[in-house]
Amino acid sequence: MAMADETRPFIPVRIAVLTVSDSRTLADDKSGQTLADRITEAGHVLAARDIVTDDKEKIRERVLGWSQDKNIDVVITTGGTGFTGRDVTPEALEPIFEKRMDGFSEVFHRISYDKIGTSTVQSRATGGVLNATFVFVLPGSPGACKDAWDGILKAQLDYRHMPCNFVEIMPRLDEHLRRSGGKSS
Repeated sequence: MAMADETRPFIPVRIAVLTVSDSRTLADDKSGQTLADRITEAGHVLAARDIVTDDKEKIRERVLGWSQDKNIDVVITTGGTGFTGRDVTPEALEPIFEKRMDGFSEVFHRISYDKIGTSTVQSRATGGVLNATFVFVLPGSPGACKDAWDGILKAQLDYRHMPCNFVEIMPRLDEHLRRSGGKSS
């Protein structure tokens, strides 16, 4: 059973939030704000926040740039995971993942199913690793962002979470990059 080891220190993680939308601005971006609020309430650092349109190249460029920034450990995107013609976030990011995180999608859908039933199949939430940076691709609704953060990311981004968490493996994510001269922690 998962639990917190209170003898371990809390280690703040530096997280960037990217909203993918043709119609939102920072002023009315409820999903991005939901994530930003939860990140800071948990004690982490909101390292960057931005909005890009539903364009594969713009999405890829922003996430790739953040993944190469030594001051960003995690990127969370919100939006563009549905089935309409403009929903291209998974297509933009999955091809550049070095490692896919199938378990993230599976657990997200399990949590989502408990809240919205079979409607969860209309999301293509995904996750992976890019340049030693965790990348999570979430739907564009505040509810989905709450479910992903509260049900998965809050615990996995807490070094005290046992039996394991993402923070404790962050120093090892870039083993191959150290040999090739890329990003290093």
